[in-house]
Amino acid sequence: MKLIITEKPSVAGSIAKVLGADLARDGYMEGNGYVVSHCLGHLVELSGPEEYKKEWNKWSYESLPIFPKDFKYRVKEDTRGQYKVLQALMRKPDVSSVVNACDAGREGELIFRLVYDMAGCQKPMERLWISSMEEEAIREGMKNLKPGNMYEGLYHAALLRMQADWLVGINGTRLFTVMYGGKTLKVGRVQSPTLSMLVKREEEIRNFKKETYYRVHLTCKKMEAVTERIGSLIKAEEIAKACRNKEASVVSVTKEEKQTVPPKLYDLTTLQRDANRLFGYTAKQTLDALQSLYEKKLATYPRTDSQYLSDDMGQTAGEVIQAVLDSGILPGAENTVCKPDIQRVLNSKKVTDHHAILPTAEVVTEDLSSLIPREGRILAMIASRLLCATGEKYVYETVKAEIACGGSKFYVTGKNVLSLGFKKLEEDFRHLFRGAKEEEEKSLPELREGQVLLKTEAKVREHETSPLKRYTEDSLLSAMEHAGDKETAEDAERRGIGTPATRADIIEKLVRDGYVIREKKQLIPTKDGVNLTFVLPESVKSPLLTADWENALALLSKGEGREEDFMEGIRRIISDFMDAYHKPGEEEKRMFEKDPEVMGMYPICGRDVVNLKGKKGKEGYDYFKCQNKECQFKMYRDSGRLYKLLQRKITDKDMKSLLLPCGLTAQCVSARTGKKYKANIKPKNELQEFNGKLYPDFDLILL
Repeated sequence: MKLIITEKPSVAGSIAKVLGADLARDGYMEGNGYVVSHCLGHLVELSGPEEYKKEWNKWSYESLPIFPKDFKYRVKEDTRGQYKVLQALMRKPDVSSVVNACDAGREGELIFRLVYDMAGCQKPMERLWISSMEEEAIREGMKNLKPGNMYEGLYHAALLRMQADWLVGINGTRLFTVMYGGKTLKVGRVQSPTLSMLVKREEEIRNFKKETYYRVHLTCKKMEAVTERIGSLIKAEEIAKACRNKEASVVSVTKEEKQTVPPKLYDLTTLQRDANRLFGYTAKQTLDALQSLYEKKLATYPRTDSQYLSDDMGQTAGEVIQAVLDSGILPGAENTVCKPDIQRVLNSKKVTDHHAILPTAEVVTEDLSSLIPREGRILAMIASRLLCATGEKYVYETVKAEIACGGSKFYVTGKNVLSLGFKKLEEDFRHLFRGAKEEEEKSLPELREGQVLLKTEAKVREHETSPLKRYTEDSLLSAMEHAGDKETAEDAERRGIGTPATRADIIEKLVRDGYVIREKKQLIPTKDGVNLTFVLPESVKSPLLTADWENALALLSKGEGREEDFMEGIRRIISDFMDAYHKPGEEEKRMFEKDPEVMGMYPICGRDVVNLKGKKGKEGYDYFKCQNKECQFKMYRDSGRLYKLLQRKITDKDMKSLLLPCGLTAQCVSARTGKKYKANIKPKNELQEFNGKLYPDFDLILL
C-alpha cells in the first residue's frame, strides 16, 4: 500500500478521488491500495532559541549572537493532531512506500521532508511532481513517480533557506529590539531590503524639487504640435504671439512601420502585477485566487517563475486554447482567434521547475458561474493571456513631423494602426471587465513635406516636472523581481529579492507589522518603517545580498556548491552587524516610542496635554503633562487636588472633559464631611501644595 501525502486537504481529496481511495478515515482517505493524507500546511518548524540554551530565552544584547551547533525541530502545537495521524500511517506495517505529493517546488519539498524525518520514517520515498490537478495529469504523474532522492538538492536548499532566515530573523530582530526598544523590530533577509526600497522612494519624493517649464502648443488642421521645453514664460509668450494666425509649413515627415510581438505567458509575478494594475488586487489576493483555481483543477501550478511551456506541450496548449474558446469565458474570442502560433510559447530551456501559468481543459466542462468574482477574473486573465501570447503581431505605422511657424520649430507624433493582432484580444478583455478601452495615440491627418498649413492657433501652457510615483504592488513586485540586476551576473540562476512564491507574503508582513500602509493602490512606509531602515546596516537591507542568497540556493538545489560555505557566509553577516552595533544614543532609543496620546489643549497656555506612560521603576509611571516645557501643568491619576475631590483615579475621559471649554462635570466627595455633591471643574493658572508637592489647582462651581 502506498501512503500519499499532500500539502493541503483539498489536494488530498482530489488525488484520493482519482485513485479510488474513497473510504473516509480520521485525517485521511483509504482504498484501492492507497492511503491519502495531508500536512495541513506546515506541521514541523524550527525550535525556539530557548530550547537550545536557557540564556537564549532572554532578550538581551549579552545573549547574542544565537548560533546553534545543530538545529532542532518541533511539531507545531496547533497541528499536532494531524502530525500524529501521519506518523501512525508511516508506521503501519502494510504501508510499503511514501509518496511526496506536496506542491512541486522548494517549499513543498521542505514541508514533506520535515515530517518524514521527524517521524523517523525509513520507508522508500517517491515523488509526485505535477503542474496541474487535472485527473489525467494526476494519473500520468502516478504512473511516472520519481525516486525521492532525485530532489535531495532541492530539499537541502530549502532547509538552508529556512535555517538562514531563522538566524538572520532571530539575531537581527532581537538585536535591534533590545537596542532601540519601543516595539519589536522585525528584521529579515527579504523583508528588510523590500522595506528599504519603499523608504528610499519616499525620500526621493519628499526631496524632489519641482521645476516649472512651458511649451507652446500650435493647433492647425485638427492636430496639435508642441515646442520643446522652454524655461522662460516671456520667451514662450513671444513665440506664441509670433505664430498666432500665421502660416505654418511642414519641414519633414518620417514614417516607420513597427511591430509589437505578443506578450509572454504569465508567470506568477507578471500575473500579480497585471491584476494589481487592472483590478487593484494585492499580490496575496491574486495568489490565493490562483491557488484556489489550481485546487479546483481550472489552472496549472501557480508558484512559477517561467513564462514558457516545454517543447512537448504543443498539443496540450492547442487543446487548452480550444477549451477556452468553447467555454465562453471570453465572449467573442472565437471570432478573433484564427491560427494560434503555439510554437512561440514553447521553449524547454526557459522552463525551470514549472511551466507558465495556463488554464486547464477543465474550463469547458466545469460550471464557471460558481466561481467568486475574483477567481473568475483571474481565470479570464490567464485565458486571455494564452490567446494573446499565441496571437498575431500588432502592426502599426509611426508618423513624426516637424513644423515651422514664426521662426520656431514644433513637433507632432501619431500612429496609424495597420493590424491590431493580439491587441484586439487585449482590448476586448479590458472592455469586458473594465467597461472602457485604453486611449490609442491619435492618428495624424495626411502630411507631406513643404505643405502649408493655414489658420494656426498658438497657446502657452505651463508644465511642472513630477517626482517619481510611490510604489504600487505592481511596480514593487517588478522592483523586487529586478533588484540587483546591474550587479548580478548575466548567467545567474535567479535574480531579484525573494521568489514568486514569497513576494506576496513579504508585502503582507510589512503591512501587518506596521512598517507600511496601503493607501488605495499605493504602498507608503510608516514612521517606524523609515526609522527601522535608518538604523539597519547596509548588509541586511541591500537587495544584492538576498539576490546572492537565491543564486547560491539555486545552485545548491542542483547539487552544486558547498552548504558549509553558504552557512558560513550567513554567520559572517550576523557577526559583522553584531560587531558594528553596540549602544545607541538616548535620542535614537526613543525613535520607536509611540507618540503620546493628546488629551486636549490646556486653556491657560494653549498647548496640548498628553498622556505619558513609561517603565521607570517597578510600578512605572502614568500621568498627564502639558507639552509646553515652561508650563507647570502635570497631573497624576492617583494624587493631587482633583484626585482628592473625586476620591478615585482620574480617567482619560475625565482629563479630556476637564480640558474642554465647558469643563468636567462630576460627582465629588467632601474631604471634611464625606458627603457627595455635583460640581463643574475647570483648571486655573495656579498651583496648590498637596503632600509637600505642587499640583494644578481648579475653579469649582457647585451644581
